[in-house]
Amino acid sequence: MTRFTAPTKSLTFILILALSVAVRAEELPEVSITNVRRITNDANHNAFTDLIWFRGHIYLTYRSCPDGHSVFDTSSIVVKRSADGTEWETVNNFSVSGRDVRDPHLVVFKDKLYLYTGTWYCGPHKPKVRNMNQMLGYGTSTLDGKTWSEPFALEGTYGNYVWKAHSWDGRVYICARRRTEYQEVTDYAEHTPIVQSRLLTSTDGKRFVDYLTVQTEYGDEFDFIQDKDGGITFLARQGGKRNALLLTANSRRNKVSSQPLDRYLGGPLLFDFMQWRLVAGRNINGGQPRLVVSVLAEGKLHDLVTLPSGGDCSYPGMVALCPGCILVSWYSSHEGSTEIYTAKLHFN
Repeated sequence: MTRFTAPTKSLTFILILALSVAVRAEELPEVSITNVRRITNDANHNAFTDLIWFRGHIYLTYRSCPDGHSVFDTSSIVVKRSADGTEWETVNNFSVSGRDVRDPHLVVFKDKLYLYTGTWYCGPHKPKVRNMNQMLGYGTSTLDGKTWSEPFALEGTYGNYVWKAHSWDGRVYICARRRTEYQEVTDYAEHTPIVQSRLLTSTDGKRFVDYLTVQTEYGDEFDFIQDKDGGITFLARQGGKRNALLLTANSRRNKVSSQPLDRYLGGPLLFDFMQWRLVAGRNINGGQPRLVVSVLAEGKLHDLVTLPSGGDCSYPGMVALCPGCILVSWYSSHEGSTEIYTAKLHFN
């Protein structure tokens, strides 16, 4: 998959870990955390990260808003890049008029780097209750990483909140969630059970159509990976603080099976590295939110490390940095303000 493109030919990544492969405790990797860096240091609420390699640089994106976590048209999407994950330069910063932008995600597709972001309507006629039916996906793209297009609306995403994106076989795929049959509700509590999560697809990166229903109720954000047999594995958050779901679609896409995991996960991430399938997300341990990195095997999570985090936190990104090493990004408020962090994870 494009997401795991390495910076040099000397790096080889084995992108397999079938769910049928058992992992004994003694087979789990020892993981150490180094080079923890705070990337932002301002008064803004900085959150919702992603990472990707493109044309010899690592790209980091996140949302920044001076007014906080909630829905504001003062929010913007920031894109930075680095040759080594240490020093960063800002290469893009954009907003969408009358809309809150958040949850940016990066994907390389047809030799371009695309950034997709979900948006909430918050213009002059915004409803008193946030309305998912007024959501709309936006995108921007670049050929060289420095000159970016103006933001464009993603056709086929009105009424959908877009999230993670990946590409393979000449198509880009994107996570989207929406209310079943676009129902209207007056109480936001009524909203959670009637949300579906779906996979949309596009052949040009701008016009999307329905591809697959992933969750028929309590839908939320999910990450996904194409497996070697042509199937797709999904890691899905559920609405209402329910435990996360592990779902698989067969290669013909005519059957989706699911099983609950042993925990709630916020901002879930799936990432194949060496012989391991990694999972990262906000785990509520003893009532305290923390960002935990785990190995997924036989449908179970085996925890490896907890990153410095707490409070409002999670939404990680990952890229392979060097043999046996990953660069991870996330946001957290454990030091008071809500900031963006990166660190290196070393697998031994």
